[in-house]
Amino acid sequence: MPPSYRKSKLLRRSRVFWGSFSLWRPRLVFWCGALAIGLISVGFAKLADLAQKAFFSVTTSGEWAFLLPLLITPLGFALSAYLAATLFPNSQGSGIPRAIAARHLHDEADRSRLLSLRIAFGKILLTVLGLFSGASIGREGPTVQVGASIMLAVARFGGMAQARGLILAGSAAGIAAAFNTPLAGIVFAIEEMSRTYESRSNGLVLTAVILSGLAALGLSGSYNYFGSTSIAPMQLADWGLVLICGVGGGALGAGFSGFALHVGQRVRRWAQPQPLKRMLLLASACGFAIALIGIGSGGTTFGTGYEQARGAVEGQALPLFFFLEKLLASFLSMISGIPGGIFAPSLAVGAGFGSTVGTLIGSSIALAAILGMAGYFAGVVQAPMTAFVIILEMTGDHQAVIPIMAVSMIGYITSRILSREPLYHGLSRVFIAATIRARRAAEHKANAEEATG
Repeated sequence: MPPSYRKSKLLRRSRVFWGSFSLWRPRLVFWCGALAIGLISVGFAKLADLAQKAFFSVTTSGEWAFLLPLLITPLGFALSAYLAATLFPNSQGSGIPRAIAARHLHDEADRSRLLSLRIAFGKILLTVLGLFSGASIGREGPTVQVGASIMLAVARFGGMAQARGLILAGSAAGIAAAFNTPLAGIVFAIEEMSRTYESRSNGLVLTAVILSGLAALGLSGSYNYFGSTSIAPMQLADWGLVLICGVGGGALGAGFSGFALHVGQRVRRWAQPQPLKRMLLLASACGFAIALIGIGSGGTTFGTGYEQARGAVEGQALPLFFFLEKLLASFLSMISGIPGGIFAPSLAVGAGFGSTVGTLIGSSIALAAILGMAGYFAGVVQAPMTAFVIILEMTGDHQAVIPIMAVSMIGYITSRILSREPLYHGLSRVFIAATIRARRAAEHKANAEEATG
């Protein structure tokens, strides 16, 4: 065989190999990104738990330690707001509205202002700081922005053109890994993130959820967020919970989201002349108010509210006014400008509302807490399918499928009647407009410098 023939054959094989590598590279990068979301979500959850335990340890370790939140919480809020404004801009708040906004932006630079690995790092760091300070926030919304940021980086590194689909997939993977609720992650992507079924993105979403879920399962094992329950309506009072928790929870959720949008608009106008100074003042004031609420509630309103919600799901009645105290603490945390989500606190508010209703009408506390969560959560996010699936997966209560579904739908309808604008989508429009203004201002400045230079 002539040497030239062997050389030619080797060259052809090499081209085939490299051609295959270039074909598989985007897939490999995507798979690695999905696995990274699962691993980071578990690490984020561990850090969040440690931060909460550290806060409660510090504030319960002495006779006067219960007063320490009056110092720790305002200072922690101020520090978090300062770092978010100076080092990690666009890391404030839940993160879900920014992920939604990024999907509606077409310019890569605009998307990078809302989603980046730097923002993802800051989101994790400052959410943990907020929990260490006693903020009434959750890590689930921030995990959505972290997942979306990772997938946007995957799009760049892997040379993939489906940025919108990858952001959707990262968001779904973040929810799935944060709650260990794969079905809820998929439904959340369809119903809340995109508001439509996008057949071109379904493969990306499914693959991302599966891989991130496998990574999370490998580290944390299989579990239900609130444990496993098996309770169904047994008497007339139990069926009355469906209507009360649906209408009441939906009305509370509508009030929270509508007031949050209205007050948020007022806060942005008020802070405009001196944004950094005034937002630090607001964060400190909100932190002090949250400290007062926490001390008055015996510490139950600090943190995510996971322990209180789980206790209610297990049948332990919460204080009658816990849901109002937790709702106020969550609202103040949200408008303060610090990074942190409302998913877990909303579930705690809903569980508290259900517990109060169950106590007053003499029905099952566990069932009332589950239905209260479904009604209030559906009212806040106006996404009934997500509310139904996520509550079902978190509690494993398949005996109450129809009541949970009915409450979610009633809560959604009630909320839509009272508040036409969904919370996350209302906020996303604000971020879309702000991002476009920032780009135009940067372009104007660059043009002015070029003209003078």
